[in-house]
Amino acid sequence: MTLLALALVLAAAGCHATWNLLVKRVNGGPEMVWLFSVIAALLYLPVAVWIVVVQQPVLGPRELAFCAVSSALHMAYFLLLQRGYRHGDLSLVYPTARATGPLLSGIVAVVLFGERPSLAGALGAAAIIGGVFFLTGGLRRGGARFRASLLFGLGAGALIGAYTVWDAHTVRALLVPPLLLDYASSLGRTVLLAPYAVTRRAAMARHWRDHRLAVLGIALFNPLAYILVLTALVTAPVVYVAPARESSVLITVLLGTLLLGEGDTRRRLGWAAVILAGMVLLAAG
Repeated sequence: MTLLALALVLAAAGCHATWNLLVKRVNGGPEMVWLFSVIAALLYLPVAVWIVVVQQPVLGPRELAFCAVSSALHMAYFLLLQRGYRHGDLSLVYPTARATGPLLSGIVAVVLFGERPSLAGALGAAAIIGGVFFLTGGLRRGGARFRASLLFGLGAGALIGAYTVWDAHTVRALLVPPLLLDYASSLGRTVLLAPYAVTRRAAMARHWRDHRLAVLGIALFNPLAYILVLTALVTAPVVYVAPARESSVLITVLLGTLLLGEGDTRRRLGWAAVILAGMVLLAAG
């Protein structure tokens, strides 16, 4: 994995941690997803138009179809993850999804794309996936909700793996610009969630009135985080990029521990060290 690709993924991790922290503070629902998706579509519209006019990428029926499927996969991930949080435990759903996603995408990349990580890269990926899993709680039983949490986490992780591999092929083989692919996802969320958003106009107005800067921050950093990941996927193998992007979980958990006082600092810093060691191995591979 090149240093440039690693730098892009680490920058994406910082953006991802930032918008997740803002989402936690706003504490919104699907209407919040629609609100920041609309604003993101407006913010990135000038750049999207510039890319279409100046770079003139090929956007035929095949490319548009791939963008549409990508948008649907991302939308399904958002909705399934939110449903999982309602019916399961955050400490089980989140680590299961974030550890399963890069593992599955890595396996698919090896089978379909013929990618072969080095020994150091494979050990680094395993350390990151395992570190993320245990850093965010591992499979600690939580009563009757355990099975539901595990199933929702595995489902969300499968969608992470699916859209990672799908999007890698879209930007690498079909040469769809990363920003346009993510822009299609924002438009897709805007259209699909519009009927629900209409019924939650009062909640959206409250979010905008009370958390305007946070909403703008989410609209800026949510697309940027994945655009940077897609840019790295243009040249870097999926088996490296997928686990490396999970360093965002490290940043998010450390922010929660050190800034928000969520506790369990000693154990979390220990697993953070494992993830950092994995990042070093991944860069060396």
